[in-house]
Amino acid sequence: MREITHGDIRVAARVLIARPEPEWPALMARLLEDAHHADRYRKAQGRHHPRLGNGTLMSAAFGIGVAPEPLPSDSRYLAAIRAVIEAVLDWRLRQI
Repeated sequence: MREITHGDIRVAARVLIARPEPEWPALMARLLEDAHHADRYRKAQGRHHPRLGNGTLMSAAFGIGVAPEPLPSDSRYLAAIRAVIEAVLDWRLRQI
């Protein structure tokens, strides 16, 4: 997976807020794996994955569909941002 940016976190959180909170862990696992797979494809083939994009978390998220961005003070949005960050940290620890 390519380097995570603030934009990646925000867009992934917008995917989460469109779904019930109990689905968030599995959805984040899917997003992270899709981004990782797309990045490996990009490196091997020299082009973007046709369905999963360019290897960024943002590209994987846009492939699923995102909700409109709420105000930064929205509690559910903040919880989703936290869930994204925690999932990324956990994923990175498993990659070591």
